[in-house]
Amino acid sequence: METLKNIHVEESKKIDPSHIMQVGMGFWASKTLLTAVKLEVFSHLAVKPSTGHELKHLLGLQERGLYDFFDTLVALGFLHRSGNKEHAIYSNSAEADLFLDSNKPSYIGGFLEMANNRLYPFWNFLEEALKTGAPQNEIRTGRLTLFEELYLDHDKTREFVNAMGGVQAGNFITFATSFDFSGYHTLCDIGGAGAQLSAHVAAHNPHMRCISFDLPPVSPIALENVSKMGLADKVTVKSGDFFKDEFPKADVITMGNILHDWGTATKKELISKAYDALPTGGALVILENIIDNDRRENAFGLMMSLNMLIETAEGYDFTGADFDTLAKEAGFSQTHVIPLTGPSSAAIAVK
Repeated sequence: METLKNIHVEESKKIDPSHIMQVGMGFWASKTLLTAVKLEVFSHLAVKPSTGHELKHLLGLQERGLYDFFDTLVALGFLHRSGNKEHAIYSNSAEADLFLDSNKPSYIGGFLEMANNRLYPFWNFLEEALKTGAPQNEIRTGRLTLFEELYLDHDKTREFVNAMGGVQAGNFITFATSFDFSGYHTLCDIGGAGAQLSAHVAAHNPHMRCISFDLPPVSPIALENVSKMGLADKVTVKSGDFFKDEFPKADVITMGNILHDWGTATKKELISKAYDALPTGGALVILENIIDNDRRENAFGLMMSLNMLIETAEGYDFTGADFDTLAKEAGFSQTHVIPLTGPSSAAIAVK
């Protein structure tokens, strides 16, 4: 008869600690990529493939660690390489060339730059955040928060707003092409930032007229973007404060990565304001990293909620079921969730 000890031995042969090590040491890969973005490795290689020696001089690097750094990027799938070490020629992978070349409109590295410069050091205080429930960002040391600093400098505001819009472009396009707009004619994007969501909806649905609603410092950037895309006749940029002002009336009201910044009471307030601004049959659409109802699968959404713990006083991410409860409490009749790209989804409530 097989003993309990033998069963445990057989089970131990089937499992290994590789997943534990991969996640536990995940910051190695993360910091390698973030450093490469900061050094503009991918932007340089988008111009032409280069040898390690050429990159060394372009980026001001030392010999020690040079090939380990670039070959790690190869092993992680961000670079291609022919030859080896002194004979190696490096080039971008297709994804790196499209999304990490700062000279392309598809660049999402701005978000990664922010992650490197801000979020990475803040996450060192996750334990303190869990024990105190207090934000661990700039507030921790008495400095201005990210947005307070951004709004003091128009160029920094433009860079940040457009970087965030670039990261969300895939979600905006998926939403604009998969949501059924046939029964609607107007949309208002609350906290519309650079007006990218409104622009994509208008571009893919010619009958739609959109409003991008955000604070005054953001309006000039939104106007620039709408003008560049040739959509000034379809997208209106309106300045306001979504806490102090009533929402503009529209058939569809969207909020992209807005609700997760706030606690339950404020979430309810914003959802109620959206309800009041919509006609019967109108839709509220929340574009975020909606956590799966069983809270087992969307690891990114759960980690984003931890990021809200670090960045905000009360913010948290939520499940589709959580949204259903909040929306129906505000008076909405039904809700459903549609997937977008990666870990993101659109939670939809119908009045």
